[in-house]
Amino acid sequence: MTDDKDVLRDVWFGRIPTCFTLYQDEITEREAEPYYLLLPRISYLTLVTDKVKKHFQKVMRQDDFTEIWFEYEGTPLKWHYPIGLLFDLHASNTALPWNITVHFKNFPEKDLLHCPSKDVIEAHFMACVKEADALKHKSQVINEMQKKDHKQLWMGLQNDKFDQFWAINRKLMECPPEDSGFRYIPFRLYQVTTERPFIQKLFRPVAADGQLNTLGDLLKEVCPAAVTPEDGEKKNQVMIHGIEPMLETPVQWLSEHMSYPDNFLHISIIPQPTD
Repeated sequence: MTDDKDVLRDVWFGRIPTCFTLYQDEITEREAEPYYLLLPRISYLTLVTDKVKKHFQKVMRQDDFTEIWFEYEGTPLKWHYPIGLLFDLHASNTALPWNITVHFKNFPEKDLLHCPSKDVIEAHFMACVKEADALKHKSQVINEMQKKDHKQLWMGLQNDKFDQFWAINRKLMECPPEDSGFRYIPFRLYQVTTERPFIQKLFRPVAADGQLNTLGDLLKEVCPAAVTPEDGEKKNQVMIHGIEPMLETPVQWLSEHMSYPDNFLHISIIPQPTD
């Protein structure tokens, strides 16, 4: 992989200022003050909100504790989506801090998966990493790793340790010198305007004629409606990690440098703001 270490660091250390407020109908013994936190874009809500949970449980009765869940403007937030993806999809054009509502009751079974422990987050994360490597290297790299390497990936993410994580993850980002890219690019494309959770298809980083495929090429194949016609007005924003990469960017470079720790490119297609 080309070594743009600064890009990897910028992606890793991306933060979203967030204000957590307890839902108004939750019963408390005294007023619940809001809780402010800088959320890491690359992590998961249920992994980084222990302090939020403790803060609100202090003002609640013991028997009112059930599973915590989060919502933004009426939309339950899926804990198994990375935080940065949730923000880009639902709140990228709003003022900061991001205002998230905290609930302890009426868990929305239809919308969210239960997250009883950190083991569940680890299992989800590792399943994504393994799926990504199946696409990139036919699972050869992940299968050659030892259990302790898998653990180091997870602990690096859980404890926010960039060097610990990348010491292992860089192996997953390499491709043989004779190849000009991965076998397929692990990506998921999300739109708030459809019922479908996301689009995921097989897409090669190099075209049949040897040219590098770009983000624009990927969009034309997978979601043509997201691409602005040459003579038309821009209707959508294509976001990864809160920025709009140039459509001429090779997807191989994006995959190596702008994937989330789960090794997927999570691409949000959101309507262009009208104001």
